Amino acid sequence: MDQLSAMRVFVRVVETGNFTRAAATLDIPKTTVTNMVQALEAHLKTTLLNRTTRRVMVTNDGALYYERATQILADINELDGSLSNSQTQPSGRVRLEMAGAFADLIVIPYLCDFHDRYPLIKLDIGVGDRLVDYIAENVDCALRGGTPTDQSLIVRKVGEIGMQAYAAPLYLEKMGDPSHPADLNEGHRCVGYLQAPSGRIMQMNFRRGEEQVDIDPNYIVSVNDARSYLDAAIAGVGIAQVPRFMAQKPLQEGRLVPVLSDWVCESFPLYIVYPQTRHLSNKVRVVVDWLAKRVQDLKVEENRQMMREAS
Repeated sequence: MDQLSAMRVFVRVVETGNFTRAAATLDIPKTTVTNMVQALEAHLKTTLLNRTTRRVMVTNDGALYYERATQILADINELDGSLSNSQTQPSGRVRLEMAGAFADLIVIPYLCDFHDRYPLIKLDIGVGDRLVDYIAENVDCALRGGTPTDQSLIVRKVGEIGMQAYAAPLYLEKMGDPSHPADLNEGHRCVGYLQAPSGRIMQMNFRRGEEQVDIDPNYIVSVNDARSYLDAAIAGVGIAQVPRFMAQKPLQEGRLVPVLSDWVCESFPLYIVYPQTRHLSNKVRVVVDWLAKRVQDLKVEENRQMMREAS
C-alpha cells in the first residue's frame, strides 16, 4: 500500500463527504477510493469511517487521523514546493470562483497577460454570485466582495472598490433627482441587491461630513447578481449603488448618471479567500498575487474615473 496516496484519498473523502465526490475530484475510479481507504484502515487496524447507504461519518479515530494527516500533507507540499519553485515554472490546474462582474471586467480581459507569465497553469473559473462549498467543489481560491463570515476560510484583503449611486437618464426624467439619501425611501425607488449569504437586501450607505445615512432601499425589483443589478439600473427600474468600475462604460455612453454626488458611498472591500485545509501551493500563490495586482490596477483606474466625473 502507498500510505501517502491512501492518506490523500482519505482526506479527500472526509472533505467531500462521500466516496463518489472524492473520486470525481481526484479523477480516479470510486472502487479505487474504496480500496485505498480499506487498505489504510487495515494497516492502522482501526475504523476511520462509518459508511451507510446515504452518508459517510468519521469515527473518533478517523477525526484524529484526519487532523494529523492534513498537517502532514501540508508540510510535504510545502517541502516539495520550496525545492521546486526556484527550478520550474508553476504548473497545473487552479480552480477559481468569483462574481460575474469581477470575471467580466477584472480578470477575463487580462487573461492573456496571465498566460504569458504562467503558460503552464490552467485556470478553471467558476462565475456567479452564489454560496460555494470550497472543499466539496475542490475550489482553490475565490475573489469575493464584502467581508467573509465563513470562519473556515483564510482571507486576504486585496483592496477596496469605490461605490456610487447611479440612475438612468430615463428614470431621472420621470422621477427627478434625489437631493438627500432619505429621498430614496420617499418618492424614489431603487433596485434591490439580494445578498447570497444572508438573503437580505443590501443597505445603501452614504456619508457627508459628520452625517451618516444608512438606507434600506425602497425597491420594486431585487436581483442576486451584480450584472443584473447594473442592467436594471440602466433600464430605468430605479437607483442603484454600483461599483465605479462596473459603471464606467455605461457612464461614458450616457446610459447612467451619478446621483447624490455630494455624498460619499461606503467602499466595498475585496478579499481573496481559500480553505484552511487547502495548502497554498506555488501555482495558487501566483494566481492570488496576480489577482491582487489586478485589483490594485483597478483602483488606479477608479481614481481616474472619479477625476473625470468631477470635471
